Amino acid sequence: MTGQVAEAASETAAATGLLTVGVEEEFLLVDPHTGAAVPAVDLVMEQVPAELRGQVEREFQTSQIEIGSPPGLELSSIRHSLGVLRRALSDAAERAGVRLLAIGTGPVDGPVPPVVDKPRFDEMIERFRLLVPGPGNNGMHVHVGVPDPETGVQVLNHVRPWLPMLHAMTTNSPYSGGEDTGYASWRSVEWERWPSVAPTPYLESHEHYQRLIRQLISSGVMLDEGMLYWYARLSAKYPTVELRIGDVCPSVDDAVLVAALVRALVATAMADVEAGRPALQTDHHLLVGAHWRAAHDGLEGDAVDVTTGDVRPAWELLDRLVERLRPALEQHGDWADVTDLLGGLRRHGSGAARQRAVYERTGRLTDVVQDVARQTRG
Repeated sequence: MTGQVAEAASETAAATGLLTVGVEEEFLLVDPHTGAAVPAVDLVMEQVPAELRGQVEREFQTSQIEIGSPPGLELSSIRHSLGVLRRALSDAAERAGVRLLAIGTGPVDGPVPPVVDKPRFDEMIERFRLLVPGPGNNGMHVHVGVPDPETGVQVLNHVRPWLPMLHAMTTNSPYSGGEDTGYASWRSVEWERWPSVAPTPYLESHEHYQRLIRQLISSGVMLDEGMLYWYARLSAKYPTVELRIGDVCPSVDDAVLVAALVRALVATAMADVEAGRPALQTDHHLLVGAHWRAAHDGLEGDAVDVTTGDVRPAWELLDRLVERLRPALEQHGDWADVTDLLGGLRRHGSGAARQRAVYERTGRLTDVVQDVARQTRG
């Protein structure tokens, strides 16, 4: 997503009253025979078609690669972009002798791939060491356009209580080191080793937001604003709110569903801000607990109702959230698509549940890898 594309999309959104949405996805590169992560990003980048290279980037480790869809108003355009990019990247990976996986972290044990040779990454390793010494953590980031930073900060306050449910529905990393971790998202557990990973705090203003960033940098917790790994933040590059809570989704359908719900969540927050309705004041530690429960149980277990502190079936709380977002989903023309995609998610289960179902049938993690690769390509 380039600055010019984001600016043009923002102008279109302002004219229509609708919000743009864009998606970034991180993938793992693995050996096609063993499923172990391999340091093949340079080989794969060489095979990416020239016309798509502006939407493909290296990530933190040499076993990772990232795509970004242009921002758009229509879910169909997001679906098309992600489909084209995933297929092209899957083909590029196969030409390079490896396989592309949309998975939170590598399920199979193997050597730790080195970090990409980049001055900023070198500085991160020098200060923090390799906090997550594994095959690579792969997430999904959703950008939704906002009119200005002050509005964006208020949106962050309004969306923060509902992010644990999005966390639960995107769980896609139950295996690590050849074992079932007992978590639906082991990536989340590993990712939290970075000191700047946390639920977004309640913010008084954009000035408060900027002050916290300055303080976190001066404390040594972060090198720069790009290391602000809150679950929701203002993008440092684009005029967007960026939600970055989930594992990368196994399929395009899953990614489109998450993008639609994130946009509706932001749109609902903006309507509340404009109407003067206050954000739900959720205790920080309750949010931490809700996110831990989401990472542990995923959609197939229980979740924390942050309005009461009670524990309820995760699907019950997700259904309740979707109904809350229905006006915004209908406004953007997404209700029918979301209803259909939710039905698919209910039938097939989360990414974590799908991986476990394959393993229960065959007893082989290599079969899990093959199934994830199939879903990744679409």
